[in-house]
Amino acid sequence: MQQLKGRNTYTPTDIPHVSGNCDLSLNREETLSVIGLKTPFNNSDAALIAKEHAKQNTSVSAVYVLNMRGQPLMPTTPRKAKQLLNEDKAKVIKRTPFTIQLKYATGETKQEITLGVDSGFENIGFSAITAKKEVYSAEVKLRTDMVKLNSERRQYRRARRNRKTWYRQPRFDNKKKPDGWLAPSIQHKLDSHIKLIEKVKAILPITKIEIEVAAFDIQKIKNPEISGIKYQNGVQKDSWNTREYVLYRDNHTCQHCKGKSRNPILQVHHIVSRQIGGDAPDNLLTLCETCHDKVSKGKLILDVKIPTGFKPETFMSIVRWKLVNLLRGAGNIVNHTYGYITKFNRIALGLEKSHSIDAFVIAGGTMQERNSISFLIKQVRKCNRKLFKGDRSHIKNTATRIIHGFQRYDKVLWNKIEGFVFGRRKTGYFELRKLDGTKIHASAKIKDLTLLETANTLLISYLGGVRSSPDYKSGVSATPTPHGDL
Repeated sequence: MQQLKGRNTYTPTDIPHVSGNCDLSLNREETLSVIGLKTPFNNSDAALIAKEHAKQNTSVSAVYVLNMRGQPLMPTTPRKAKQLLNEDKAKVIKRTPFTIQLKYATGETKQEITLGVDSGFENIGFSAITAKKEVYSAEVKLRTDMVKLNSERRQYRRARRNRKTWYRQPRFDNKKKPDGWLAPSIQHKLDSHIKLIEKVKAILPITKIEIEVAAFDIQKIKNPEISGIKYQNGVQKDSWNTREYVLYRDNHTCQHCKGKSRNPILQVHHIVSRQIGGDAPDNLLTLCETCHDKVSKGKLILDVKIPTGFKPETFMSIVRWKLVNLLRGAGNIVNHTYGYITKFNRIALGLEKSHSIDAFVIAGGTMQERNSISFLIKQVRKCNRKLFKGDRSHIKNTATRIIHGFQRYDKVLWNKIEGFVFGRRKTGYFELRKLDGTKIHASAKIKDLTLLETANTLLISYLGGVRSSPDYKSGVSATPTPHGDL
């Protein structure tokens, strides 16, 4: 059987450069238009490889191993791990993913492991492969509440300063942004990429890293036909500011009543709140003062298209080289690829679309045996320190952090099902869910719960279905960290 020797073996010479993907909605199957594309339907070699993928035994699973110094070794099989634990030659370090540490010195022969990273704004895919099989697969859901929380914090700080330091003279030149400064929400996502890659390197001896990067042309996305001087000038050419452009675009007419209110005063309205949608022209609409007051008071709901924005595209365009350069600066061997190459190779291999599968293709995967265990990782905030909640600030949030020994996001076992604590009551009842949002129990009793892992900013479970971590030795499990050590 002929295998794909290169990652771009069947790329035709007349392939156009299309935008790479950073999320599911940006890389749909129907958007690919490539002349001469070879797929399992029109190419014999690709069809053979696709059939081989379907025949593969998907029972492969790995137990991650550390040496006595805590450095990663090649993963082992569950059978070997069980034997080491029974003979007291290893101890359990982590429950998910299941990791053991050897208690004796051993040889450290390592194979080459390539880590593929499908970087993105909301989702990241990871896949680590050797020459023969996949040893790690995961999909990560990043936080999306940073902008909202930062806006709330700024609002509270300004209100406090206005109350307590009203006598202070205004200061505008006492802060300077350092070189390479990024917005906090973007910096947080960039740091999350680095942190997650380091997490994988802590359990696997990664040899090199392959990352998918992308550059998006926002003007071309908005108007594929734009070119020449129109592309250079932009839509706001000759406008004093964004407000003037929006009024000119809407012909100085209220876009709801079309002038029927006879109110001559016009307002530029944000369709989506400014903290989420920003001041982009697509998020602005001309309204008369009468209609604007009704919208502000909730008496009128506008029938307009909600702008989707281009946050994922902007994020990928900003951080694509920063991520690569930061990893290279840390001593890693890093290569990069593009979304259209990943998509082409995935279709040629006959694989379905997912972030972990994209990462498998990015890593150079072709005929490797796939790992049956894939992890779902969800990023959450560490804690909620608000003293007051709701519109009425005099109502104090008196809920303690730990209730009956449990806190939010603890991983627990209920009725032989693993889940996470998403809600808690002082009476000892807890709401349990899986990471994908599926409800397990709305009011589980405390006596039916067993603590498996304490809360962390990265919640980990198995992707798809309800599974339990392998029990390699009776009575041996990862001891949960006490809450006080968080």
